[in-house]
Amino acid sequence: MEVGGLLRRVQAAGGFAMVLSKGERDAGTLMVVITEGGRNSRAYERMPQLDGTRAWVLSRSQSLENPHEFSDYLANRGAQDPDLWVIELDIADGERFIAPIATS
Repeated sequence: MEVGGLLRRVQAAGGFAMVLSKGERDAGTLMVVITEGGRNSRAYERMPQLDGTRAWVLSRSQSLENPHEFSDYLANRGAQDPDLWVIELDIADGERFIAPIATS
């Protein structure tokens, strides 16, 4: 449900959004990859915080010197966690779409 809502919100704002990898429907974790025109990709994952909440945290940024390292990271994360959903949002200032989710 969260994945579908996120995809629709980005598409309604004129961006492109797609599921790169499907995980467990009810219990899978979610990684959001934000990119702008296919460049400057950033991967965000929810991480436990000291106060017990789970906030979106930047887990990896695409390197200009070695852009393939980013896709290798995504592949490795998927291999580590078969329940992982990976969603790509291709839109300027894509972090604004996960910020409201992070506060709930």
